[in-house]
Amino acid sequence: MDRQRIIEEAVPHRNADVARLLLNSNGTEDMRLVAQQIEGWRTACEKWPSLARNDAVWYPPRLNREQSSSETAARYKALRLLRKGIRLADLTGGMGIDSIAAAEGGATVDYAEQDADLCCGMEYNLGVLGITNCRCHCCDSMAWIATQENTYDIIYIDPARRNKEGQRVAAFEDCTPNLLLHLDTIMHHCHRMVVKASPMIDLATAEHQLARYLTEIHIVAIGGECKEVLFVCDKQPANNIATCCIDLSGPLTATYCDTHSFRFSHADEATAQASYCTTAAHYLYEPHAALMKGGPFKSLSQRYGIDKLSRNTHLYTADTLIDQWPGRVFEIVQEVQLTAKAIHKLLPNAQAHVVARNYPTAAATLQRQLKLREGGDHFIIATTIGSNKTGLLCTRVQ
Repeated sequence: MDRQRIIEEAVPHRNADVARLLLNSNGTEDMRLVAQQIEGWRTACEKWPSLARNDAVWYPPRLNREQSSSETAARYKALRLLRKGIRLADLTGGMGIDSIAAAEGGATVDYAEQDADLCCGMEYNLGVLGITNCRCHCCDSMAWIATQENTYDIIYIDPARRNKEGQRVAAFEDCTPNLLLHLDTIMHHCHRMVVKASPMIDLATAEHQLARYLTEIHIVAIGGECKEVLFVCDKQPANNIATCCIDLSGPLTATYCDTHSFRFSHADEATAQASYCTTAAHYLYEPHAALMKGGPFKSLSQRYGIDKLSRNTHLYTADTLIDQWPGRVFEIVQEVQLTAKAIHKLLPNAQAHVVARNYPTAAATLQRQLKLREGGDHFIIATTIGSNKTGLLCTRVQ
């Protein structure tokens, strides 16, 4: 395959109608690959901006692009979990974004991938990017690692999260490879293992399955959405596993990560004392998606000195404005009845964002019932304060 020629054909057509290009060419194999490069570059503009700036990069098929880490998440792992000079093995190389970030961060990387096309594409991109400290191995990575005499500083694994029918899965035992079958073998060949899991994984179950090695969990949100759950395993497990929750919405620096990470343990949460309100105060605080996944709900109340709306409502309220709150902050205009008539008196343009937290009606259903168009500067937050189901008319502060 002449990758360079295909890329050169794709570059002038990056803003073209891909479907029309395929139709005009009768869907030839070369044009299909050109279309793949165009679509890959468009994805890269959002997901891997550094790659998008290089006109010589090769992009794999859509499924592999979808399964790949974002550049932001990959750089977070390189910044927080790696150090310059380590030896790392990536046992589920795929598109190679995590291996590239690790290599650019100063690690010596062995990339393993059983798909020959992906492996060849990675080798091509390493040359294009001028990366010399990453070697590619086209192999069954589980068989390959079992034969290695070297002990790696870190082994990274991101099991494929689709079953044979192409459906998304989350549990370790449903992924490929099944990490649980190879756990001891992997740990025998490294000092530390980092596992990337689905954001939908059940944390309690995963912690139990990895208990004999688990030391730390990182839950990473990007743009308000939980994207990755990372399990860090060492030969000596921690007595009190630390969980680090972060939303990567700012500059990816060590300082940002230090100041914007919320760290806690199960022991912290078990002993934390939450305070509860009877009515909402001036400001409403919503934790970001990584915190919602991690669940330090009592710890948030105690650490920031704010009241929780109720035991099962993971929203908080206070009369003071908190700088650098880890999530969204709203100013409460007033409490409202959740009826179309009452809302339309307050919002004659019939436009608002509707949010439901610990409320029996889903946000989309409630928006239809209230006859509201999505958008505008106002938020209707349907929730429960104490045992009272109510609505709050709010505006966004941050």
